[in-house]
Amino acid sequence: MASPPKYITGDKAALNEFIDKFDVRQFPPPYYALPAPPTFLFDCDGVLWSGDHVFDGVPETIRMLKARGLAPPLPQTNMALPPLSLLLFCSAPPRFPEKVWAKPCLILDPPPPKKGKRTVFVTNNSTKSRQDYVSKLSNLHIPCETEDVFGSSYSAAFYISRILQLPPGKNKVFVLGEVGVETELTAMGIPCIGGTDEKFRRDVTPEDFKGLADGSLLDPEVGAVLCGLDFHVNYLKLCTGMHYLRNGAVFLATNTDSTLPMHQSFFVGAGSCLAPLEYSSGRKPLVLGKPSQAMMDAVEGKFQLDRSRTCMIGDRLNTDIKFGVEGKLGGTLHVLTGVHKKEDWDREDAVAVPAYYADKLSDLGLVA
Repeated sequence: MASPPKYITGDKAALNEFIDKFDVRQFPPPYYALPAPPTFLFDCDGVLWSGDHVFDGVPETIRMLKARGLAPPLPQTNMALPPLSLLLFCSAPPRFPEKVWAKPCLILDPPPPKKGKRTVFVTNNSTKSRQDYVSKLSNLHIPCETEDVFGSSYSAAFYISRILQLPPGKNKVFVLGEVGVETELTAMGIPCIGGTDEKFRRDVTPEDFKGLADGSLLDPEVGAVLCGLDFHVNYLKLCTGMHYLRNGAVFLATNTDSTLPMHQSFFVGAGSCLAPLEYSSGRKPLVLGKPSQAMMDAVEGKFQLDRSRTCMIGDRLNTDIKFGVEGKLGGTLHVLTGVHKKEDWDREDAVAVPAYYADKLSDLGLVA
């Protein structure tokens, strides 16, 4: 039986032990590999903020983590290396083709590793693009760059572009979702319809029923249906998506969160928008957000994670904590400011159990 989660709020020794444990490398890297930094993956809604309200102490805690730590030594080798250069190849995670990840990069005079933790924001909220998240994080005084954000809309666009590779003539995506999904698809060169198009934000008519039934209202170039959180979901969008799926379109989802935490309450989430499509089509989608390990593989490939030195911090057991546990990360931290509470994992049938838990993220800032 796994050890019960360790409560670290108010315990300076436990807090220091938790934060510093990811500085320790469990396995020495190969001679040619630059050491991967310790990494903290953060969920956003319910961890950093609720709606537009940032939790007290969060910006200071993120800055502390980015500054705290010991810089690991550069790899040592007795083997002769090419002068001034070292050619590295990224290895392929098991679920993705080698051609996607095997990208050579030339490193001239490798810089020394940086001190501190790397912070990455891994969110299932598909309504915003990565740049939208950078703007929000910056406005809340949380240090962040575009490359620090990995959202479910970006994950879906990455999968469609690099992995799925829809054939010409069937390369459009019908979207149930908001502008965040459209932005990331467009950035990857993927044509999409539906989404925020006003033509789909209306009541269904008798002509719609007829046109969907005979196929005259369906775009023959649609090869996939992608469902995320849609603030304007309606019967017309659901019927259109269902008919594309019945015609053989690939079924994808950004995430399956049943609720959306906002303003210290909960609202309908992407999974609840997705449920009618699943039920009416009789199909299950490939999910590209947490806790899907397809997303974990993508995050690992993009950031070249050392999983043993990576920690997932979240508020949901069925997405965040399960994501870290099934991904075999070095640690998981459950904060009690969001959806799930202690009693949700303190039961025999808990969907996932964290390694650590704290009342709130800013408790990490109370270290010596």
